[in-house]
Parts: sequence; C-alpha cells; structure tokens
Amino acid sequence: MIKNSKIFIAGHRGMVGSAVWKELIAQGYTNLLGKTSSELDLRDQAKVAEFISKEKPLAIIDAAAKVGGIMANNENPYPFLMDNLQIQNNLIQAAHENEVQKFVFLGSSCIYPKLAAQPLKEEYLLTGPLEPTNQWYAIAKIAGVKSCEAIRKQFDKDFVSLMPTNLYGPLDNFNLKSSHVLPAMIRKFHEAKLDGNAQVTLWGSGTPLREFLHVDDLAKAVVYSVKNILPEHLYNVGTGSDVTIKNLAEIIQEIVGHNGKIVWDSSKPDGTPRKLMDSGKLNSLGWEASIKLSEGIESTYEWFLKNQGDLKK
Repeated sequence: MIKNSKIFIAGHRGMVGSAVWKELIAQGYTNLLGKTSSELDLRDQAKVAEFISKEKPLAIIDAAAKVGGIMANNENPYPFLMDNLQIQNNLIQAAHENEVQKFVFLGSSCIYPKLAAQPLKEEYLLTGPLEPTNQWYAIAKIAGVKSCEAIRKQFDKDFVSLMPTNLYGPLDNFNLKSSHVLPAMIRKFHEAKLDGNAQVTLWGSGTPLREFLHVDDLAKAVVYSVKNILPEHLYNVGTGSDVTIKNLAEIIQEIVGHNGKIVWDSSKPDGTPRKLMDSGKLNSLGWEASIKLSEGIESTYEWFLKNQGDLKK
C-alpha cells in the first residue's frame, strides 16, 4: 500500500475512525477519504454502492458502527442488530464488487461466548452462548467476521477482521445513558467531585474483570494491517492484562480527584464475568499495545475536561 493510495475510513469522525485517520496521517498517508453520516448514510445500500463505485478506494477501513453500553444494548436490541448489519454488509459487498484490495473490519470482543475460557482465543468464536445483554451487537459483528472470511476463502481477497477489547480515549461517548463503563465512570466521578464529592453509585458488584485498550493503540494495529498482508482472517487486539471493575473505579476516582463514597448497585447486571483477549497472533506479527491504563485514562480525562461543554446530558 503506497502512501498516496486512496483509503476510505468509514466512521472517520468517531473515536476509532478519527484515531485511525490521525495515525494514517502520522505515517505519511496522504489520500484519505471520509464522509459524515449526513453526507453518506451507510445503511443505504444503493448510496454506498454508488459511492464506492465512483471513488474506487484501494482500501476500506470499517470503523463505523452503532455502539453503546449494557443499558443501550438491552433497551435497543433491534437497531443494534439491524443498523450494524446494514452498515457492514453494504461496505463489504461494495468493496467486493469494486475490487477493493484491502478491507479491514473492526468488531468487538463481545463476539466470543460469555463463558469461554480465558484468555479469549480467535478459535473460540461460535463455541458457546453469547452474553445476553449485548448479543444483538455481537451477532451483527459475527456476521461481519464470517462475511470477510467467506470472501477471503472463496475469492482470495485481502479482507481481515480485527477484534479489539474494550476501547477508550478522546472522542469517547460520555452520555450516561449510552456510554461504556470507563467513560461513564469518568463523567460520574467528575460530576460528583463538582457536587461536593457526592456519593457515586456504580452498576453491579465490581467483581467482573475487563481489559481496556487505548484507541491510539488500536489505530496503530489498524494501520499495521493496512500496510501488511496478514496470514489469517481474524485477530484479537488487546493489552493482555485486565482489571476488576472495582479497581478501574478506584483508578478513575484517584485521577479525577473525587474523594466521596462509592456504592455498588448489585441489582444491576454485571455482564460477562471476564473478558481478557489473547492477542498473541497479532503480537507475533509485530504489533503490541504500548499505552498504560493509568496514562491513557489521564489523557482521556484531560480531553474530557477540554470538551465537556459540548457533551449532552
């Protein structure tokens, strides 16, 4: 992939897409293409097909998705399933029909069974039941993985799927009704700090274990997969270490500077007991995460402080 190759980043304004865009620029790529959702509705098959046929990018990075935390997934199962199916299917089909040389599909660790052995290996896919609270999103992403695998198998095309662990970083979603656990905690502790160090109530027991990857590390993995032909179709992308949700809360509380009480609401769901990724396959090819969790949270909180005026309640 030469530096002036046309690369389309679907979802280029989101947390992942913007990080990938920034990393491509940093590595000297000069012909990047992006469209906002108002300019191109990726759920519209005809418009996506027309756009890809006209632009003919050499590579497509699918960083576009409808995402959210446990509450959002639980309360909105249909759009989490259908919107994601439409977005990825339209992009994958258009890429296939227009001879796009490289397609990078981004998924999630939730594609793996809820009670799979830890750490999660790529071969565990479809070996057991999913976590019920986010199964709709997971099923859509599994369909994307298998679509890319099928095209790779039948037509020998360079379509690859990257499954990142829990992501965080600049441009994350801090809306308490739809955000993931880490940004939700940042906002809750910050607002409680401003409210005289008020008590903070968090979901679940605090015992589940989670792995967190800074989005800039994922961006480096994506660019690595663009620059290189990877021998397999599916790769996990993680740090190789995890923390309890309780420990995560304590780290964020200290960074934010909140001195109040933490209460755990055990009536709310914990989700999957543990999700630790085995990223050995991608590590063996030359990529490794480099941003420590505490450092990443500090920089994310700094971004939050600079941009919180734009956040919606």
